[in-house]
Amino acid sequence: MVTWARLVISRPRTVLCIVAGVITLLGLFGADTAKRVSAGGFIAPTSESAQVDRLVKEHLGPQNPDVIAIYTAPDGKSLDDIGPDIGRAVGRIAPGLLARPVQTYWNSVPPLRQYLRSADNRQAAAVVFLAGDDSRRVTAYPDIRAALDIPGVTVRFSGYSALSTEITAQSEHDLVVAESISLPVTLLVLVLVFGGAVAAALPVAVGLLAVFGALGALRAITEFTEVSTFAVNIASLLGLGMAIDYGLFLVTRFREEIADGYPVPVAIERTCATAGRTIAFSALLLICAFAGTFAYPQAVLRSLGFGAIAAVALAAALSLTALPALLALFGARVGRSRVSARTENLWGRVVDGVLRRPGLVAIAVGAALLALATPLSGLRLGDIDQRALPPGNEMRTTVEELTAKFPAASSGVTAVLRGTDGAAPQSAAVDAAVRELGAVPGVRQVAQVGRAGDFVVLHGFLDAADRSERATAAVHSMRALRPPAGTELRFGGDTAATVDSVDSIVARMPLMVLAMVAATVVLLTAAFRSIVLPIKAVAMAFLSLAATFGVLTWIFRDGHLAGPLGISPGPIAAGMMVLIIAVVFGLSTDYEVFLLSRMVEARAAGADTSAAVRIGTVRTARVITAAATLLVLVTGAFTLSPLTPMRFIGIGMIIALVVDATLVRMLLVPALVQLMGAANWWLPWSSRPRRSAELADVAPHTESAATM
Repeated sequence: MVTWARLVISRPRTVLCIVAGVITLLGLFGADTAKRVSAGGFIAPTSESAQVDRLVKEHLGPQNPDVIAIYTAPDGKSLDDIGPDIGRAVGRIAPGLLARPVQTYWNSVPPLRQYLRSADNRQAAAVVFLAGDDSRRVTAYPDIRAALDIPGVTVRFSGYSALSTEITAQSEHDLVVAESISLPVTLLVLVLVFGGAVAAALPVAVGLLAVFGALGALRAITEFTEVSTFAVNIASLLGLGMAIDYGLFLVTRFREEIADGYPVPVAIERTCATAGRTIAFSALLLICAFAGTFAYPQAVLRSLGFGAIAAVALAAALSLTALPALLALFGARVGRSRVSARTENLWGRVVDGVLRRPGLVAIAVGAALLALATPLSGLRLGDIDQRALPPGNEMRTTVEELTAKFPAASSGVTAVLRGTDGAAPQSAAVDAAVRELGAVPGVRQVAQVGRAGDFVVLHGFLDAADRSERATAAVHSMRALRPPAGTELRFGGDTAATVDSVDSIVARMPLMVLAMVAATVVLLTAAFRSIVLPIKAVAMAFLSLAATFGVLTWIFRDGHLAGPLGISPGPIAAGMMVLIIAVVFGLSTDYEVFLLSRMVEARAAGADTSAAVRIGTVRTARVITAAATLLVLVTGAFTLSPLTPMRFIGIGMIIALVVDATLVRMLLVPALVQLMGAANWWLPWSSRPRRSAELADVAPHTESAATM
């Protein structure tokens, strides 16, 4: 790091020009990223439901509608009166967009016709099945809506493509709002933290560069794989948040070095050798945490990992290139650290209290965290559906009305019945399957909808909305049935796909956790030359996770504070849970690295365990608290979104940051390090940690400065 720092500060303007050029190119390249991301990618492609849907689509066409238009007859007119208008509207749809002809109340025959009309004979539905992959079907929605919109006739839209478009548009709007609110507030807080505008502006500038660069990186990734629209939000959130955090740590350390009497070039070298090295390890830990998302088959989760990794990598790279160069140019105007004696004394008293009663503090804080985690026993996982939209939203109310009045227009459950001997099932077996499936609670009716080769396709109309808890319970009950002798039953449809997606996430979660733990232990062992500290760091991360998810379950599943927060209680979206696990685990170990680095540095300089704990905690308490506050401001802006997934992320981050930066980092970690004593520094092949060789390399050049 010292060699790199010397290179950067020797030609700061050249470095900044190169960085500006690269980020400009990435920003221009990523200008159309929002148009290339997908609202799909939630399906596990090798699951039973995916295989069934592909099989049925290949032979009979798609069974899951993409767009559903609900028409209401104007006053004084009947549904039959507006039939010709509907026919002309359907005819305006480009044939290339359709996977099969549009089904409407007006062109259908019994028994389907009766399901496409409301009981009061005032509303009827048109069901559209689109061609192409998820992304193409979603992008076709505006054209479908324009074609089916009829002047003078009230029409409302629902279906997969309509819902995805609504959620995507809202998430893009929320990102703009979140950044427009969080940026000025963050800058103001940094001015208060640093006591000057120049020092405050540096981390924000790096954060903005990281956001532009991350969008360009995501745009490049869209050329190779499907990228979710939520990946843009995550890349922006993490790019801005982590760059500001890293900048805060670097600038704070730089000002400490200046306050110790070192000239600007040497202060930069020492900053890079200490805080810079820590940032590099921190970024590696976060990257490893997000790499765990690659264990999942869902494209949306992998793309979230890609976006997060791109953002963190760029945040770290820019913090270690652009920021040292900026410090070389403006370091004299940044000023020295102005931490007041009152602040030092405050944290000193806190640490002294912990050191006097480490056992009591550890037990009390541990008990509090476990108490926060208790609601986890009621955790239920699901997927994103219409409840992601706020109550009263037109799209959400349309979906709910659709379920109640037009069950045939919903996806329901698709069942494939085939003979185990390779022959088509007999009529008696088909009739038996229809009877047994129709008797399942939550199933309104089952009908045969087609036959191809050696299988028969049945469709189950459900009483509940697709992907709801009642619908998933019906799918589980269907799958629990024993098929007629000599046959096998397999199930597809949107609800079955949700069940399979959640099951695959739960099944792969241990692999993700194992990868994160292994990477963390290896990297922290290399960083701290201790095997005990990495294991403790992992344990602290899991405690933070448990407490965070306990509170999230209490709010989003159990419904506490649902009214004030404007959310609808329900299952926790499994994909959002994976994201929070990666983010919270990564940030928890991130703050652990900054705290323990100062302790290890003090220990390597000759301090005993108690002194190392006090020095490390007091020196980092203010900056960790400030970093957590800044991330709360950046991520907390997402709580203003009406979308439940965005609020879940925002509230989850706030809970995790508050818990981790206070209870865990400032109380529990110092208490445990004190209790473990000399065992903290144990490593089988080393007697004690050694001082950073790079910092030692700087020392000979700075002895005179240090005594100034």
